[in-house]
Amino acid sequence: MNICFFMGKIVSDINFKFIINDRKNISIAIFEVELNNKSKITVIGYNEMADFCYSRLKKNNNITFQGYLDSEIKVILEDIISK
Repeated sequence: MNICFFMGKIVSDINFKFIINDRKNISIAIFEVELNNKSKITVIGYNEMADFCYSRLKKNNNITFQGYLDSEIKVILEDIISK
């Protein structure tokens, strides 16, 4: 697993959904972040992280977060360091 740290600004609305047919995950939040070098990445949070993202984060928030890259080069969110 590869641990990564990112800083950037949320540039999309938080897309929150419930997952019905997955035993491991209950909810998912997906959003895009523009990093300080102007590149954009897709961030995915599951379960408690999804709930936190949906309730506390908004478009244009600056955040610092930790996660890892999945096989589709999307960041799986593990922790939000600051918002």
